[in-house]
Amino acid sequence: MIKGAMNRSSVGTLVERITLMEVLARMPDGTAQSALDGFSEALNAIPPELRNTFTYDQGREMSNHVQLSERTGVAVYFGDPHSPWQRGLNENTNGLLRQYLSKGTNLSVYTQEQLDEIAWSLNTRPRKSLGFRSPVEVFSELLHNTELAKKSH
Repeated sequence: MIKGAMNRSSVGTLVERITLMEVLARMPDGTAQSALDGFSEALNAIPPELRNTFTYDQGREMSNHVQLSERTGVAVYFGDPHSPWQRGLNENTNGLLRQYLSKGTNLSVYTQEQLDEIAWSLNTRPRKSLGFRSPVEVFSELLHNTELAKKSH
């Protein structure tokens, strides 16, 4: 999650570890209820077989983590306090996201459609760690292979 001006607005960030696919969730504020609602909607839009775990930091906004697991079927884990390196992929991706959503701005003015456009821009950017393929390409391959595996059983 990235915070806006004076920590009064937020955007939830989800990064899939294998494909680096980014999903952004609109949150009108930084409350636990906004995090629960935003992350629930974002996670439930991802096929169940591709959303198993969720690792978060120790923020108060995740105090409804039990309800998040109930709503999505995703196991929630927490990094150790003051240990951002345990969530390095998310921290790095949040840095890329700051190219679009500057620090100190009011993030509540962005619609979900605008956030989806920003995520698409990040997800179509080739990444060295993916052999210069984009997260969308790798995610599509993973989804295709998952569907083929389901059909063969």
